[in-house]
Amino acid sequence: MEKMKVGVVGATGMVGQRFLTLLADHPYFEVTALVASPRTAGKTYEEAVEGRWKMKTPIPEQFKKMVVMNSNDIEAVGKLVSFVFCAVDMKKDEIKALEEAYAKAEIPVVSNNSANRWTPDVPMVIPEINDAHLEIIAAQRKRLGTKRGFIAVKPNCSIQSYVPALTPLLKYGIKEVVATTYQAISGAGKTFNEWPEMIDNVIPFIGGEEEKSEQEPLRVWGKVENGEIVKAEAPVITTQCIRVPVTDGHTAAVFVKFENKPSKDEILKAWKEFSGKPQSLGLPHAPEQFITYFEEDNRPQAALDRDIYGGMGVTVGRLREDKIYDYKFVGLSHNTLRGAAGGAVLIAELLYREGYFN
Repeated sequence: MEKMKVGVVGATGMVGQRFLTLLADHPYFEVTALVASPRTAGKTYEEAVEGRWKMKTPIPEQFKKMVVMNSNDIEAVGKLVSFVFCAVDMKKDEIKALEEAYAKAEIPVVSNNSANRWTPDVPMVIPEINDAHLEIIAAQRKRLGTKRGFIAVKPNCSIQSYVPALTPLLKYGIKEVVATTYQAISGAGKTFNEWPEMIDNVIPFIGGEEEKSEQEPLRVWGKVENGEIVKAEAPVITTQCIRVPVTDGHTAAVFVKFENKPSKDEILKAWKEFSGKPQSLGLPHAPEQFITYFEEDNRPQAALDRDIYGGMGVTVGRLREDKIYDYKFVGLSHNTLRGAAGGAVLIAELLYREGYFN
């Protein structure tokens, strides 16, 4: 099978680096363009990331000598690729304009950025949960005037630690959710070497994160109506987002109130049986078990459990009844794998298998 050619826009940043580790030997995709800001363009990739390669594994050999292209040279990039992943570090309006320019040049964009998450006809997808939202692409192409070009995005990394666990419980009428997320420093694109003030410290604020954590789940649970995605009206979600001294893995402490309170066994059964299109299609980055529940009181733990199923699984533990809410539990997901580059790669695999890149 001939592989589809892909570019990574923002290839030198932390998420871009993660993309390259995931795509180095991908069965569907071959990276043929590494793209970054004009100041990096013209350097070999090895030169461009010298002293700032943040992955635990070394730079994949096939990328070291590739020359980095200018992200603004869309025509040149378009000659080398069938679609791009986007993970740039720019202002939101600049990202929006860049992604739309690629899409209008008939280059589909699978984005890790937040800029287009609330564009009404852009699907924001967790593939196991709302793959049906991809049908909005037809309306988006109509607006953009494109045949192939479109933008699809993944949601915020923090919501992946609790939205997957809540989704199969929606049938019981979730009324209220209180969630506190304890977020790893890689979510800020940092390592401990770069951010020594995080060592032995907790910072009780992450800019913009609480609004995303409260609103984005409602869009994921929304419906496609009249050429746009209309967010769900319920449940009410309130969050606090805290930065903690952990390299990778976002943890969430969650409290839930139901219209029709399920039993603990019903919740555990719903989690165990929950799967989606990635599992039925056997996509390369689909975790065999989407949600894994731990019976032990001290699990899930970031250091022990974030890498489950290659960092693409979601883990849950400590489910118990609560005095104020009906239930409480703890969730965990790998923020740069399931929550960032891995989630985007899984979306691309789904788009590929469903024919959206044709």
